[in-house]
Amino acid sequence: MTTPWLTVVGIGEDGMDGLAPAARALVEAAEVLVGGGRHLALVPDTGAERIPWPSPFAAARDLLAGLRGRRVAVLASGDPMWFGAGATLARWFDPAEITILPHAGAVSLAAARLVWPVQDCLCLTIHGRPVDALALHLAPGRRLLVLAEDETSPAAIAALLRRHGFGPSRMVVLERLGGPGERLRAATAATWEGAADPLAVIAADLAAEPGRRPPSLVAGLPDDVFVHDGQVTKREIRAATLSALAPLPGEMLWDVGAGCGSVAIEWMRAGGRAVAIEPRAERRDRIARNAAALGVPGLAIVAARAPEGLPAGEIPDAVFVGGGVSVPGLLDSCWKALPSGGRLVANAVTAEGEAALLAFHAAHGGELTRLSVARLAPVGGFHSWHAAMPVTQYTGWKT
Repeated sequence: MTTPWLTVVGIGEDGMDGLAPAARALVEAAEVLVGGGRHLALVPDTGAERIPWPSPFAAARDLLAGLRGRRVAVLASGDPMWFGAGATLARWFDPAEITILPHAGAVSLAAARLVWPVQDCLCLTIHGRPVDALALHLAPGRRLLVLAEDETSPAAIAALLRRHGFGPSRMVVLERLGGPGERLRAATAATWEGAADPLAVIAADLAAEPGRRPPSLVAGLPDDVFVHDGQVTKREIRAATLSALAPLPGEMLWDVGAGCGSVAIEWMRAGGRAVAIEPRAERRDRIARNAAALGVPGLAIVAARAPEGLPAGEIPDAVFVGGGVSVPGLLDSCWKALPSGGRLVANAVTAEGEAALLAFHAAHGGELTRLSVARLAPVGGFHSWHAAMPVTQYTGWKT
């Protein structure tokens, strides 16, 4: 039976005085204390060896493993399992080796000061993450609690809110919660100025400018929210394509011949991960700008031409081919990369592309659908329907 040797203790700005008796006893009995300089300074001398976190942090895995068999206490901020050290250690070590003792975390303290029910808030962090990722979560009436990265975080969040039409949002910056240096400052995103303590939570009660409507999370965003050169899967076709791809949170998509990245971006807005594969540099630049603007800056962009440039790493759960379906071997290579249960969706507008889909359907089964869209447009003093080029869509589930 494995004996726990690694204790992770959440500690607040009130130091040892704020710890529960059990947590205090484990810290005092530890042979080794590990943590950041700020946390180690909160603990009086107990005779334990003190080891600050190494840089890079990944080196801590071997450091801690070398301490196995000793009584080790890791000091972490607040709740160690919320974007904290405990969550990382839980991936590195057998859970049976670890004891976690949380403290009131920054989110709980911020919610208490604001009298905001935590279950009604979206709790996020930009610590080690791009601030552009917050754009995904902007909606009128939503409340955000965001862990800061550094002293510039409030200004960066305020700028993002203004950029996306949420300047009227009320912001409260809560600094050094739970300690003698605690401070709260309030402003709107439109009026916030200056820096803050790096140890802060930024609260935002979101309100949009009059007439401003943020993009929906439902597939089928308007074409004009994407910067593109005409190489974009049109809104109605894109909605049908995402429906056929059937994204689930955490799943991986390969968007082959990504164009402006619209399908990969909407997949990620539904909670998935994606790789956009695009050979043209100017289009890769547009993909990156679109991903940042729509809240998914984590979209991976690969400079390659398929099929020879398909990623050799992680196996995709789904593949979308929006261009080049008639390239010899492309559909077969994508199909081969999929695991059982994976799905392939491919769209074609040319006769050659449709012929490739018909042949692939004959070999592998699946579904073929013809999608047609017509829009009303003015003709002189009248209006008539203008049909877009029909799209042949293949959908196949690998079994």
